[in-house]
Amino acid sequence: MAVIKELTTENEWNDMYRKSNEKKVYIFKHSTQCPISAEANEVYEKYVSNYTEDDAEFCLVKVIESRPVSNLIANDLEVTHHSPQLIIVEDESPSWCDTHRNITIESIKTALNEI
Repeated sequence: MAVIKELTTENEWNDMYRKSNEKKVYIFKHSTQCPISAEANEVYEKYVSNYTEDDAEFCLVKVIESRPVSNLIANDLEVTHHSPQLIIVEDESPSWCDTHRNITIESIKTALNEI
């Protein structure tokens, strides 16, 4: 079963950023004070709990508690920050990104051609 790793330091993000050259890296940017973000986090956790392949890393960034990391991700990937936001990174570039209530199991699977 896949595990979600919380990124709290810039070094942890840099490691995942480089790791995206080997595996897909999912980055979920979560606002712990937002009910829409809580709903999207439940979707993300459900998706991860059912993921059976060994070709991805799953990460969580709490945007309020780890703002420098969140800002660095937005800067490195040249993706406008939102929360909630799910970004899939491959080869150090975002291959898919969506926000808010658009984060669904179906949208993630469609983005990855799993349906």
